[in-house]
This record gives sequence, structure tokens and C-alpha cells, in this order.
Amino acid sequence: MPDPSRSDIDAVLQGTVDPYLEKDLLAARCVRNVRIEGGVVDVDIALGYPAGEHADALAQDLRTRLAAVAGVQRAEVAVSAQVIAHEVQKGLRPLEGVKNVIAIASGKGGVGKSTTAVNLALALAADGGRVGVLDADIYGPSQPRMLGAHQRPESLDGKRIEPVVSLGLQSMSIGYLVDEDTPMIWRGPMVTQALEQLLRDTRWQDLDYLIIDLPPGTGDVQLTLSQKIPVSGAIIVTTPQDIALLDARKALKMFEKVEVPVLGVVENMSIHICSQCGHAEHIFGEGGGTRMAAEYGIPFLGSLPLDIRIRAETDAGRPTVAADPDGRIGRLYREIARRASARLALQAKNYSGRFPNIVIKKS
Repeated sequence: MPDPSRSDIDAVLQGTVDPYLEKDLLAARCVRNVRIEGGVVDVDIALGYPAGEHADALAQDLRTRLAAVAGVQRAEVAVSAQVIAHEVQKGLRPLEGVKNVIAIASGKGGVGKSTTAVNLALALAADGGRVGVLDADIYGPSQPRMLGAHQRPESLDGKRIEPVVSLGLQSMSIGYLVDEDTPMIWRGPMVTQALEQLLRDTRWQDLDYLIIDLPPGTGDVQLTLSQKIPVSGAIIVTTPQDIALLDARKALKMFEKVEVPVLGVVENMSIHICSQCGHAEHIFGEGGGTRMAAEYGIPFLGSLPLDIRIRAETDAGRPTVAADPDGRIGRLYREIARRASARLALQAKNYSGRFPNIVIKKS
């Protein structure tokens, strides 16, 4: 039996579509190496986002497809995740120790943005990424409570502060530096200066992603973030209500004006699940997030239910993805995190040239 040909292997790669990149492996340029030696085929795939157990499933699927090709006696497939630093706003350089900054914004308060931010960070970490969280809400910091961390950060060199590590995440917040019940009675310039110091004076350590939990609105903090901080992409969180969507649209347009790519929309509190009987009802309306995504031509990353028990656990320092990563809502967060990070990978200008040397060997 003749050895398998390169065209046969390419046909399999072109017929294998990654569900998060929404492209076949050749079109997405995920193929790093192809080696054909006799009847043995070795393929190395490198995804641009943390894939978790999806990497194993993709490897098994591709292995099965290759084994069915005429002439293939054995197929070996390795799938890895390689997160690279992506493009940022013109005139800005990436932060030291941080490959990508992702801003989580809502425009309006009370839509569960901080809960979504910490759970997306945990989801990326659960899939193998190195992740940090910056609480950019100077007036109302919530991440210390959500992460169950209350210790003061340390400085090893007297110049920069070490991030507080909790639940596997590096984190920084003004809430670590002041008492929880102390109000921050600061004017705008002081707030923006504090944000920049928290960001730049923290010794972030080899992060693939730094998730920034923005305060509501489109004021000083948001403008500082979008104009002075190298942001790779933004995620808009909304609820189905029209009033929430109005402010979410403003946040989206703000990022568009400062040339920060919007990775997609997350609809929170899309449905209420009764903790007693399990009855589900759309108490805040239905489909607002999908309509907004369609209106602006951006991805709809997913919807999340309103569950009082889960909200209470998060407020007590046990976010859903940490408390129940394999539960239904924990899996939803992981799906959303993969879609967002895959979207970011595709938006990188240098994505198409990451792996230019595909090695083909035949005996």
C-alpha cells in the first residue's frame, strides 16, 4: 500500500473545524508541523487560546480521521495551546509580564459584570491559562470579597507590589489597601492616577490574560483604560432589559472610537431559575444580547442564568467556576471564555504568520 500523500493529510485538516475558532485547522493556521514517514503521520496543532479538555477531544477526533486515510498505519496528534501577545492601541506598548489585557465592561451597574469577570478569569485559568484580575472600580471594589482574599499585598523591592494570589488568580484591587467600609472620596484625576498605579506598579508574573473589571459607565476610568492602557479586547456584559442594553451600546461605541476590538457580548440574568422548584422564566425579557450582537456585527458569546444560590456563593468568596467547575453554569462560563479567547486569537494581526514553517518529511 502506498504511503499517504500530503494532499490526503491536508484534506483531513481542512475538514476538521475547530468550534471556537469556527475555521478549519489549515484556514486558522493552527498546523505547526506535519511529518509523514512511511505509514506514520505525526501532526502538531497549536491553538491560540487555552482549550482545556477540548484539546484532548480535538486530538482524538483528528487522530481518528487521519487513521482512516489510505496508507496511514498510525496517526499521532498533539494539540497544545500557545497564547501570544496581541495588537493594542496605536502608540501603546504591552504591559510588562502581561500578554493580553481584556476589559470587562457593562456601561450600567447591577448587571453582574464583576461576577462575570471573575468567573471568566477562573474559566481561562481552569483551561490552562495564566490569568490575573485587576479591580478597576476604585469607588466600589468587589473582587477581594469575590476572591475570598483580604490580605494586604507585599512589596519585595520597595518599588512594586506583589499581586495577591487567590483561587489560582493573580489579583490587585484598591480593596486590598483600604478597609472594606472606607469610602474613597476622590475626584476623577485621583481615581485615574490610582488605577494606573495599581496596574503598572503591580509585578504581574507571566500572565496570558489580565482581566480588568471596569466600573459602570463611560467616564474617567474607562477613558483612561482605553487611551493609556494597552487593551487587547473588550467584552460587553448586559442583561436582556432595554435600559441595560442602552448603556451597553454606549460602552461598545466607546471601545470602537478608541479602536479597542470588542470580542463579543455576554447576556447575564437571561433567565431566572427557581431555587425551590427549578421553574425557568425570562423575568428580564428575552434575546436582548443576541439582538445587540446582530445589530453591531459582533459575536454573541453566550447567555447566563440568574441563580440566587450561585450569586450568594460568589459574594461569599466562592465563584461558580471555582466552586463547581463541572456544573452546568461552570461549563457555560468555560464555553464563553473559550469563544472570547479564540476570537482574540483570530484578531491578532500576526496570527496568520505564527507558524510559518510547516515541516513535511517523507521517507
